[in-house]
Amino acid sequence: MKHEKIFNPKSGWVPLCTILAGLVASVILFVLGIRGEQSAMIFIAIACFALGVISLFGFTPVPPNESRVLLLFGEYIGTVRETGFFWVNPFFSKRKLSLRIRNFETGSTSTPEEKNQAGQVVKASGRTAGKPSKVNDSEGNPVDISAVVVWRVVDTAEALFEVDDFEHFVEVQSEAALRDLASRHPYDSDDETISLRGNPEDVCETLKSDIQRRLDNAGVEVVEARLSHLAYAQEIAAAMLQRQQAQAVVSARTKIVEGAVGMVEMALEQLKQNEIVELDEEKKATMVSNLLVVLCSDRATQPVVNAGSLY
Repeated sequence: MKHEKIFNPKSGWVPLCTILAGLVASVILFVLGIRGEQSAMIFIAIACFALGVISLFGFTPVPPNESRVLLLFGEYIGTVRETGFFWVNPFFSKRKLSLRIRNFETGSTSTPEEKNQAGQVVKASGRTAGKPSKVNDSEGNPVDISAVVVWRVVDTAEALFEVDDFEHFVEVQSEAALRDLASRHPYDSDDETISLRGNPEDVCETLKSDIQRRLDNAGVEVVEARLSHLAYAQEIAAAMLQRQQAQAVVSARTKIVEGAVGMVEMALEQLKQNEIVELDEEKKATMVSNLLVVLCSDRATQPVVNAGSLY
């Protein structure tokens, strides 16, 4: 397995001045050789000029957050990460590799640039919008899910030499990790089980770890992974909405009943302590029934005023 080696190149300004001076000197030497009809001087001038032209191919500028991977006849020499203007062996092949932070949404596809016969770019490269993936969760319910993955290259040698196309590799492995994650967790859960909707932070952290584990051999670091879309699939969305509404109603009713029982208990206790009225068991049951109806009903109650005696 190839790992990145840092290559420290020479500054390009001194070689630039030297090569330009050598080219000028070779031209002058060539002219003098022709005038003096000295074939040796002409040969030296041509050789120096050719050497200067070849040396010009050794210059390489490196912008910020970019690198140059150097190869010599197929052998990996090292990577230039330092920003500036440098000169290296002109026989080195220099491959550009961006170190910038990148991001994409799962389900999207890259479109390459298109050129006409003259070599002009008629359509720039781009990326289509992400399309949610349909996956069955751990309970077998189909859900639509997609995620945004933020990543960057940290090992240029692994990125170029260990995988065929590291950008495509990141996209495919991220999609696979997202599908695997969705199949291990339910969409929603009433207990302490981690769910896709109820525990977004835990799910995103797990997704980041899963993707990073798949990309360890590609020289890529996952900076962040976040769910960008999560919903039940269209064919079961209406049924699941009704189930969620029913669960919400049951939960609300449970809270209402708990509160109503507490209020009834408090009312009976205060009536007894303040000696406002003495109620037998039958009257207590009637009072409890009336209070529960009033407190738990989802509609306004119609009060009945007793104008006679208590009995």
